[in-house]
Amino acid sequence: MSGFEFIFSLFGLILGLALAEGLGGLARALKASHRVRIGWPTALLGLFVSGDVVTFWMYGWAMRDLLPLSWPVLFGGFIVTAIYFLAASLVFPDDAEAWGDLSAHFDKHYRKVLGGILFCNVALLATVVVLAKSPPFDPRNIVITWSFFPVALLAIAAKDRRIACACLIWLIALYPLSAVWH
Repeated sequence: MSGFEFIFSLFGLILGLALAEGLGGLARALKASHRVRIGWPTALLGLFVSGDVVTFWMYGWAMRDLLPLSWPVLFGGFIVTAIYFLAASLVFPDDAEAWGDLSAHFDKHYRKVLGGILFCNVALLATVVVLAKSPPFDPRNIVITWSFFPVALLAIAAKDRRIACACLIWLIALYPLSAVWH
């Protein structure tokens, strides 16, 4: 077993649990949809968190030859993946029917979720800079990599749900855009 395989056995487990937590919340909400309005804000937040978890997983693979087997990498990776799990667990309530409209749940938790995801992305970018190099300031990276941070901060600071949703739409759009813009 390589060092990366050892490290990523923990990271992959927690990231998989984060995805399962988000999907489980969605499933509970869908089962209660005859009594609960899910709404766009919650759906966008769930899609964003899932996309970011998958992106983090992809970065882990891309950095497999650069990650040393060490306590800082293992513990730092645990912290980041644990935050992903916690963020995913806050997207949907445990009892959707208790809320009636999940937009109220969104309003209560989206800042914590986005703050956690922002922290994870700052940690990821810092790791990339330390182990590889800073992404260049070319048009693609300005849009796909660097726009993430101010848009996420705007979403966290927004008091208007429509602004937060517009930011989430931008952040979600970065995932397919990164796949087609080379």
